[in-house]
Amino acid sequence: MRTRFDEQLKEMNNSLLQMGAFIENAIALATKALVEQDCVLAKKAIDCDDEINDMEKQIESMCLKLILHQQPIASDLRIISTALKMITDMERIGDHATDISEITLMLSDAVYIKKLEHIPQMAQATIKMVSDSIDAYVNKDLELANAVIKYDDVVDELFCMVKEDLTALIHEDVKNGEQAMDLLMIAKYFERIGDHAVNIAEWVIFSITGEHKNKKII
Repeated sequence: MRTRFDEQLKEMNNSLLQMGAFIENAIALATKALVEQDCVLAKKAIDCDDEINDMEKQIESMCLKLILHQQPIASDLRIISTALKMITDMERIGDHATDISEITLMLSDAVYIKKLEHIPQMAQATIKMVSDSIDAYVNKDLELANAVIKYDDVVDELFCMVKEDLTALIHEDVKNGEQAMDLLMIAKYFERIGDHAVNIAEWVIFSITGEHKNKKII
């Protein structure tokens, strides 16, 4: 019975890694589309959302079957419930990649008011956070999960830089305002992706220690 449970748990972890690869690809496509003002890539990033949603449903079904059929003990139940929490955040990350791509489509014919510098850096930072948070879950790596949470400071600092740059451009010329707001919204979506990666890391810590946000749950 335990061998069967472990096999199904491994299958679920593999699916989580696959879903993680999908959302990382969606972020990368959305970023490249934004920088290059490429509508084709933006639409590909949007199309990724269907795959991500399908993976969420698939993993949710796997988790529920594990709970119903295997009667897991408390530590196993934490692992499964963490996966259920994680896929919710992962799905939202896919939504944000779509949000970014939709704005990119609107900006595709515009001349950017400034060279995009900090926003692509935010994208790379969030991809790292997402990848590391999922790896931390699969490998039960408490140190890596804590590192993800700490790394969010990098994303927040970059967001502040973007906001300051865009605010200055609006002060220089009010005509920059509309595009500045679009770019700020994109930066905000990347910040939210970082926040979702932090959520995942916090649930990873819970799966290992039984504690979440300094409060003992199980």
